[in-house]
Amino acid sequence: MERRTKDSLLWGLVGALSFLVLVQGYQLLTEATVSVWAMFGVALAVGAGATGLVHVVRPRLFGSESP
Repeated sequence: MERRTKDSLLWGLVGALSFLVLVQGYQLLTEATVSVWAMFGVALAVGAGATGLVHVVRPRLFGSESP
């Protein structure tokens, strides 16, 4: 697997897990409840969005680094 692809997938995983942690904290601090399917559906969308965004933007951010 290419390093760029692996990095993108890992950042997507970080984004999805971070979203799930934030939803759990929200549920603990308020009396609101969010269905499990909604949590995982949105987490999947956040993970896919983060993966795609990192894959597209990473070369532009790190392209001008000096060795």
